[in-house]
Amino acid sequence: MNRRKRNILLITADQWRGDTLGAVGHPVVRTPHIDALAAAGTLFRRHYANAAPCGPSRASLLTGLYPHNHRSIRNGTPLDARFTNIALEARKAGYDPVLFGYTDSSPDPRALPPGDPRLESYEGVLPGFTVGVRLGEDSKPWLADLKAKGYAVPGPGHAIYQPAPAGLDPSLDSSRGPTFAPAIFTAQDSETWWLTDRAIQHLSMQGEEPFFLHLSYLRPHPPFIAPEPYHALYDPDAVPAPVRAGSLAAEKAQHPFLKILLEAVRQESFFQHGDGLATDLTERDIRQLRATYYALLSEVDANLGRLFAFLKAQGLWENTLVALTTDHGEQLGDHHLLGKQGYFEGSYHIPLILRDPDAAGGGQVDVFTESVDVMPTLLDRLGLPIPDQCDGRSLGGFLDGEAAPADWRRAVCSLFDFRDAHEPVLQRPLGLKADQCTLMAWREERWKYVHFTALPPLLFDLEADPHELRNLAADPAYAPVALACAQRLLSWRMEHEEGTLANLQLGPGGVARVG
Repeated sequence: MNRRKRNILLITADQWRGDTLGAVGHPVVRTPHIDALAAAGTLFRRHYANAAPCGPSRASLLTGLYPHNHRSIRNGTPLDARFTNIALEARKAGYDPVLFGYTDSSPDPRALPPGDPRLESYEGVLPGFTVGVRLGEDSKPWLADLKAKGYAVPGPGHAIYQPAPAGLDPSLDSSRGPTFAPAIFTAQDSETWWLTDRAIQHLSMQGEEPFFLHLSYLRPHPPFIAPEPYHALYDPDAVPAPVRAGSLAAEKAQHPFLKILLEAVRQESFFQHGDGLATDLTERDIRQLRATYYALLSEVDANLGRLFAFLKAQGLWENTLVALTTDHGEQLGDHHLLGKQGYFEGSYHIPLILRDPDAAGGGQVDVFTESVDVMPTLLDRLGLPIPDQCDGRSLGGFLDGEAAPADWRRAVCSLFDFRDAHEPVLQRPLGLKADQCTLMAWREERWKYVHFTALPPLLFDLEADPHELRNLAADPAYAPVALACAQRLLSWRMEHEEGTLANLQLGPGGVARVG
């Protein structure tokens, strides 16, 4: 099928749970611009990240490789330079992919000299991207703008995310929890607004040359604090309560890994002036944290509305293929957890919306899809070949309203690796070697099986226990189910070994491809 050369807009909004969109029926969250995008395109309701945290998940998103193949499995684990990626492949078609934000790609140190500053950070830029604006954890470009506007900037990093003094806002209520107070900057001066403006400015000079723009927002990633008026947009009494066991002790009893994790996650990782463990937060605190998280979603949505309106006003919208997704989810107090660690659904179920102006739109799709599918899909819709390395499959047929192929996947798999060279807070208490610090969460229609390299497995019946509260792995009655899941996981793992050269064979006549 011949396709015109379209604009590509790849959007990621960091740490966005798959169930927190108006388009999927969330009872509170308001995301009208994203909902309109979903209505015009295709919404994938059961889309999953292949890894957490950010670095390994984005490696899968941008290379089409499962994490057990690209092996960039932690923030800071180098990504092998031999792998191609979406930016390098798009360049072959004449695009200049431009990044606004970050890719958190750790470079291959074998290609760098000792002492190179790029070895000091996991926040590298994926090869192939031209940098429009690079935003790391230091946020220097945005903070410099705030400083020029007269803000008292305390220094690089997240220190700017201080709550405004109570006297500045008479509506502040100390009973609302530690994440209710607004940020000291306005919504028009937020990083989300600023980055959107930078992207719009860049596109205003694009002319008729088709663009490839990767817009990577930090929000709704912590610190959990929102500017006015978003901070008060949602009533904590109206938000869904967290899903958790009857007590913290009961939660910890589910698995040794979960016990150690619950004793390691600290409040200060999620908001300024946090003190103590995340498990010390009251339910009221968690409800307000959820309300603040939803506020950050709505802030991103509003800024996407500005970007989409600009594209329409410039006559660019009808030639722009939009992909909207994230790297991973957020627990939001479910199972007494914050963040994206572990094996629960909240960490891995994420949004994916694809809108192709050349497709009628596929409505809402309920089959399993994964982050590794995004790169093959974009290349397929551009008429470009899909590299042999890709583990994912094109979702193009769904965009055209087609049914799932008979051989479509019936499970998804996500990896979490908890080794850490600097802070082995999970590895050390469990007494594990580095290569034993991996879990793989295998999620089928009914069953979810979690396999650890050196710890006991877990098994959940998602029909009877959708919130993953009862581990059946030690119940003899479910031993056959656990064994069958483990066998399917092993077969999947064997089928999806890294395959760049595996299906090529040398011999008489040269290079042949195995069918």
